[in-house]
Parts: sequence; structure tokens; C-alpha cells
Amino acid sequence: MKADPKNTLFAVGSGMTRTRSSVPAMLRHGPAGAMFAGAVVLAAALHPAHAQELQSAPSFVDDFSTFDTKRWYVSDGWSNGAHQNCIWSKDLVRLSDGALSLGFEKRKLKDRQFACAEVQTKQRYGYGTYEARMKTGTGSGLNAAFFTYIGPQDKQPWDEVDFEVLTKDPSKVQVNSYIRGKPKNAKLVDVEGGADKGFNDYGFVWEKHRLRWYVNGKLVSEVTNPDELPTNPQKIFFSLWGSDKLTGWMGAFVDPGRKVTLEVKRVAFTALGEPCQFPESLACSINKSN
Repeated sequence: MKADPKNTLFAVGSGMTRTRSSVPAMLRHGPAGAMFAGAVVLAAALHPAHAQELQSAPSFVDDFSTFDTKRWYVSDGWSNGAHQNCIWSKDLVRLSDGALSLGFEKRKLKDRQFACAEVQTKQRYGYGTYEARMKTGTGSGLNAAFFTYIGPQDKQPWDEVDFEVLTKDPSKVQVNSYIRGKPKNAKLVDVEGGADKGFNDYGFVWEKHRLRWYVNGKLVSEVTNPDELPTNPQKIFFSLWGSDKLTGWMGAFVDPGRKVTLEVKRVAFTALGEPCQFPESLACSINKSN
């Protein structure tokens, strides 16, 4: 079923497993962290880390003129742990003014005082170009993220590639990755004009032998070490969430006193070796340079 593209609420599918947003390595310690780490090790043992080829869902472009429930699952009714001060709510996922809007607002849900939003693809993607055009609101203690992830709940090792705007300072975006559950290559890079002032393009190119991050078409980080490259197909996520515990990373949480939004105009995946799908695509310039 396609949703009305104007300010629409979305129904949540059934049978999906609990997910997580990107959080610092400090959260993976203690009893819960030990169990999670054990699951990562077990999954890594069951699934060799250096796969020769990756299976991938097909290339796509989504401009959110409608909400494709066959592609996207909406998180609803849980949090990703004690570090998160909000509960995922499907009510905060909307189509508005030609963009997908994810919200964060003060609203008591279960044991939390705030509600937040996340979507994820139902399929997994491999080598290729991942890109999103998005704009964030602002607020200390909030995280607006575009990332890919797979993990033990999917019976896979934990691999992840991130763009995270810590909205205490929207002049920058953090790029990083997790390889078999270990954080790698975290780096803060400038977003010219600010992530909150207009729509910016964030993209990464994942190949077997390298991983490159781009902001507005400019290369900002590159990894070629084989031990620091993901090896498992991943789902694509967008999320906006808050924390009153991760002050060293996200800043002291301050109730914004208003609804904060992350807006996504477009997201695309172009499989490696396939032609670019729209003129502004990062894949177009990558294909020309290669």
C-alpha cells in the first residue's frame, strides 16, 4: 500500500527484530555489553569475515514522493538501550513538503519522556555507492544519522558505516565505521554552510578493497586497510534520537522545547559497476574518475 504523500502517518510491519543506532564503544561494556560482544564473536565464528563476494539487493533511488512500505520498515515501541532517552514512535515518521521527516519531541512513552524516529530498509545491500540528501534540526544531546548496519540479531557479525550529525554542532558530521563490533576511523568533518541551514549530500562508496566517505561531493575520509573494511551486506537506516547519558560525545541534553526534525529528500544505492541513476549522483563522478 502506498501512503498519501502529504503529512502522512505510517503503519508498522510485523515480525521485525530490534535494532540499534550507532553509539560509542563505551556502551558495549558491562554485563549487557559482554553478552552482546559474545554474540558478535559467535556470529563472526559462524560467518567468515572476509567473504569473497557480497549478495546485494538491487540499485534504487527513493525521492519519497510516496512511502514505499515494501522497502522501508518503521521502528516503533522500543529504545536501543538505557543510553537513549526516547522511544521509537511511528507517529514521528511522515512525508512532508517533498521529504521524509523523522521527528524528536517531548512525549512520554513507556519509561521515557521523549519520542523519536527511525526507519530501515527491509533488504540488505553490498558494494556500491550509498547517498542521501538531508537536513537536520539542532539541539544539544541529539543525533541525526544516515548509516548502514548489520549485526548479531541478523545472525551476522556487526558491521556498520556511519554519517552522524551531533546536532549540538551542525557545522560538522562524524564519519566512522564498526568492523566486527569494533569502532574504526571516527572523524569529524566540516559541512560547509551547516547541516541545519540547507540540504547537504552525504555519500560513501564501499568497494572490496576500500571505503570512501564524501560530503557534498568532496572526499573527506578513506580506508584501505583490509582489517578495517566491512564484509557483510547491510541495511540502510535513518534515525533521530537523544541521550542524557552520552554527554561527552553528544553534549549535555537540553529539552529543545519544540519538535526537532531530520528531513531526507532522497536516498539512493547504486551497485558497484552499474551506471549512475540521476545526474547529481555521486556515482556519476565516481564512475568517471575510475
